[in-house]
Parts: sequence; structure tokens; C-alpha cells
Amino acid sequence: MGSYLPSTKAEQQEMLEAIGLKELRDLFVDVPREMLLEDSVNIAPGLSELGVRRVMEGMAKKNTVFDIVLRGAGSYDHHIPAIVGTVTSKEEFLTTYTPYQAEISQGVLQSIFEYQTMISELTGMDVSNASVYDGASAAAEAVMMTQTRGRERVYVAETAHPEVIETIRTYCWGRDVPFELIPQKGGVLDLSALEDLPKDTACVYIQQPNFFGQFEDAEKAAELAHAAGAKAVLGVYPIALGIMKTPGEMGYDIAVGEGQPLGIPMSWGG
Repeated sequence: MGSYLPSTKAEQQEMLEAIGLKELRDLFVDVPREMLLEDSVNIAPGLSELGVRRVMEGMAKKNTVFDIVLRGAGSYDHHIPAIVGTVTSKEEFLTTYTPYQAEISQGVLQSIFEYQTMISELTGMDVSNASVYDGASAAAEAVMMTQTRGRERVYVAETAHPEVIETIRTYCWGRDVPFELIPQKGGVLDLSALEDLPKDTACVYIQQPNFFGQFEDAEKAAELAHAAGAKAVLGVYPIALGIMKTPGEMGYDIAVGEGQPLGIPMSWGG
């Protein structure tokens, strides 16, 4: 139900008469009169969303609260405005399918345009698609985009999320594409492994920040990939784009990421 119009006084009276009652109070005759509230509710003035959150967090801290946050792994806790859930639950958005009938889907098309515009601004890339199903699929699709005749070999950073690595590996297996892992050293990519890439290298994929929560020297990695004639693909955490250099600024050919942080909370740590 996209909208709701409350009943008017006249409509209320009509409904009461239909069931043989005179006023709304008659609906509660079974409730002892002393239990009925005669005055307005004695509550504090309204607060902003952040103010309410602080009050609730203060109450919650009376319990035993564990403040340890697991770092890395690509799943991070962050504030999500309450309006996000309301807006995204509207019929215009609550579907994963493409609006095939454009003449009746102008609202959806407008929202997709706004999404693509903002993603382009966040990533510093010239164009943005209207998304695929998840970040791992996006990474694998990006890797497949780089395939050209004579250049098929794919290099993926060992510091990327293991599930993203396995998704890319599966795509490569299905198309008989050579797949290689770039080793890590001290929790970050070992850039020396990119200094002598073979001539059949199609692309290099790294993640920023990586699985361990560390920032890679992504700019240098892109330079080394391009020096070998390969494409550079960067998997990014979208919220981190607010403080880090954009993929476009660092010279990346393709940027991908997981859309989950843009309005969806963590669920059992993921």
C-alpha cells in the first residue's frame, strides 16, 4: 500500500452508526474507565533521529556491552539513516528486476539515473552501470570485460576477500581463463610480483581497503599493471570513497564494489 488516507470525522460517524454506536469511546466500554487515558501522554518533546539513538544507546549501556569491532573482511558497522529503509521499501524500488516497460517505469528510471550519477561521482569514473547482483559478481564480470585476443591471464590479489577470489576463479574456470594469485606480504599486496607480468596478462584485480582492513598502494599497482599493457580493476568499499582517492584519480580502468553498505546493515557479521 503506497499511501494511506485516514478517515474523516464524517466517515468515522458513519461507521459508528453502522454498528449502532454514538462515539469512539463506546468502542472501549469493556475497558474500566479508570484505565482510560483522559489527558495527553506525558512524554518528552520530540528528538532528532540522532538524539533518539543517543538516548537508546545510553539505556542499552546499562547492560553489558561489548565494544570490540572485528576489523577487516569488508563488513563494517556504520550509521544508516532511518529513512533509507522507508524509501527502499516503496514499490518503485523493491525489486531486483529491470524495468522492461519504460513508459510505466519513469520513477524507476529516474532513480537508476540518480544512482549511476552518484556512483560515477564517488568512483571518479566516466560511466556507471545500473549494478549487478553483488560485489563478487561485479568483480568477476569486470575481469571478464578485460579479456582480449592474446590477453586472457587474470591476476587477483591474495589480499582480496576470499569469496570474491573464489567467484573470480569460478568464472575463469568456466571460460578456461588462466588465473593467478598475487602474493601478499605483511597483510598488503607484494608489489614486486607485478613488476614482470607476462605479455598475456589481461588484468590485475586488487581490493581497497583489503580483506585485512589495510589500504594498499593501489596507485602503484595500477601503474605496474598498465606498464605491462594490462587493465587495472579495483574493488572498493563505497563508504571509504568518501576519504580515499577515487579509482578514477588513481588511473583504474574499472571500479567495482559491494552495494550492501549503501543502506543495508550487517547481518550476523556479514
